[in-house]
Amino acid sequence: MSINFDEIIDRHGTSCLKYDFATERGYPEGILPFWVADMDFRAPQPVIDELTRRVAHGIFGYTDPKAAYRETIVRWMRERHGWNPTPDALVVTPGVVFALAAAVRAFTKEGESVLLQQPVYYPFSEIITGNRRRLVNSPLVLKDGHYGIDFADFEKKIDEAHVRLFLLCSPHNPIGRVWTHDELMRMADICEKHDVLIVADEIHHEFVRPSYKHTCLASLSPATAKRTITCTSPSKTFNLAGLQLSNIFIEDKPIRRIFRTEVLNTGYSQPNSLGLFAAQAAYEKGGAWLKELLSYLESNYQKTKAFLAKRMPKARLIEPEGTYLLWIDFRAYGMTDTALDECIIHKANLWLDSGHIFGKAGEGFQRINTACPWSVLEDGLKRLANAFEDRASR
Repeated sequence: MSINFDEIIDRHGTSCLKYDFATERGYPEGILPFWVADMDFRAPQPVIDELTRRVAHGIFGYTDPKAAYRETIVRWMRERHGWNPTPDALVVTPGVVFALAAAVRAFTKEGESVLLQQPVYYPFSEIITGNRRRLVNSPLVLKDGHYGIDFADFEKKIDEAHVRLFLLCSPHNPIGRVWTHDELMRMADICEKHDVLIVADEIHHEFVRPSYKHTCLASLSPATAKRTITCTSPSKTFNLAGLQLSNIFIEDKPIRRIFRTEVLNTGYSQPNSLGLFAAQAAYEKGGAWLKELLSYLESNYQKTKAFLAKRMPKARLIEPEGTYLLWIDFRAYGMTDTALDECIIHKANLWLDSGHIFGKAGEGFQRINTACPWSVLEDGLKRLANAFEDRASR
């Protein structure tokens, strides 16, 4: 199999969030987007073929996952990650963020504390405060270009704030950390000691760079599995976000029952039928496509790293271990967040994700999505470098 990931596919005019809604979100018309985490690549051909077959049938009624669907997802997790969840543990939701919000509502009361680790994917904060829970932050520590966990602070915050729920991002977005087995064990042990339920957002688990390995939190031990809600989805892996389907694993029956009740109380029951068929086809036949994709993304990363070292040495690239998102430190330029955004948006004509939206620890940083043809990414990097070089020459 050989896939042309260099092909530029025009997404304009498709109601594409990434390309078609700049002005609605306050950005200039025609800005080049590298913000939202979806890819500019076609889904695997077996997925397209399955969707074509289902569309030709012409009936799109209520649909539920059959045993074969559950077995397909479990087999993927077992073969790729050494984790063997039970098929009955699976709960289908329309998205991981939906599942995170459902868990916050189901397992905490208004005013109770939920822990996260900033800088972190900004919907984490929004679903905590939006549901009138108390946001407790144990910030990640950046030292010598590498992020780590302050375990003393982690446990102190849990104890003092009486934390009931911990939202774990693994691999971590936006910093790109793939947590080690030992790091995960220490977090799990602290949560068990203080009776904290863990919601593990593992949506980026397939995007792990060579020499790193993703460990599913629930695979650590039966005790950890019992207090973990594992959130996965084909949406990132196979670029299917618009089909609205995620796979949530909850081994503990009482916890699963409470979670299901909360999901039903939102009015959601059956999944998007096309999403269900696409997901099963992806997990059954998309492995070869994913292998080529990971190779292409690694190439994009290495080229980006070399470009920044040559053209923008003051921009410090945080070495990623996973995800296709790069976290770049612009603090050496001595700019405020407002000035940094102004330069990137109006001088470079680029739409990135501003670091400050990931929490105070993200101030001075920017996140860039590299899952696009290299020619598009290279264009964006050149615009970025030219804008900063022009600013320096004034």
